[in-house]
Amino acid sequence: MKLLGLIGSKPASPGPVHPGDVLAEAEALHVRLGGREVLSGVDVTARAGEVLALVGPNGAGKSTLLGALAADLPAAAGVVRVHGRPASEWSAQELALRRAVLPQSAALSFPFAVEEVVRMGRAPWAGRPEEGEDDAAVASAMAATEVSDFAGRSFSALSGGERARVALARVLAQRTRLLLLDEPTAALDLRHQELVLRVCRARAHAGDAVVVVLHDLGLAAAYAHRVVILRAGRAVADGRPAEIFTDRLLSDVYQQPVEVFPHPRTGEVLVAPVRGS
Repeated sequence: MKLLGLIGSKPASPGPVHPGDVLAEAEALHVRLGGREVLSGVDVTARAGEVLALVGPNGAGKSTLLGALAADLPAAAGVVRVHGRPASEWSAQELALRRAVLPQSAALSFPFAVEEVVRMGRAPWAGRPEEGEDDAAVASAMAATEVSDFAGRSFSALSGGERARVALARVLAQRTRLLLLDEPTAALDLRHQELVLRVCRARAHAGDAVVVVLHDLGLAAAYAHRVVILRAGRAVADGRPAEIFTDRLLSDVYQQPVEVFPHPRTGEVLVAPVRGS
């Protein structure tokens, strides 16, 4: 039985995080949506200091897995732990102090200014000592995502790519040690795709755990420390991109001929569909 805190009490701030700590994990996870099993026995861990990319074809279960790791979707079987504790045992406020989530779409019903949207990420810290970091956190997040120049513009007047970067800034401003990002590069041009993934690497270098859903295998190969490949609700591979990105596996998973080869200058893994004769 879950124990409830005293009325009016505030949950404790998160404890220290050390490199390699498991901040989110799924063990034998099954998730059912609309009567259909979307995830079937998935095991995955996200550790402090790494970028973990979730890749796979449409319908593979990437966003569902991210939602389960965020404790936004319930497990039909198995267990999800956040900061070492079963997700179901955290209150909503406790979770908000420990993980920040970027959904696929960022829609607002009211014409908030960009800076106001980013500042929403600080809401979990209201009335706590960390509230004193609000201004610095907001400014830093806006600078990292290059949205400071239009801080006073209405969010609803922005382009899709601009909205995506503002939504990411809100997540960064929350300053949790676990970041869960669902397709953060989907609406972005080439420059800002690279910017966002560099931000992910920077957060991992600072000791956070970053889980990111990606469709672009090239970005996953370039920026993820570790990749989980999903197919039909199951994890079929988990490891460093250079270890698990192979012609045979990716061609099989995506049902499209793919070739994997080293970059001629850096030796980094490149992934490209096979086209033509």
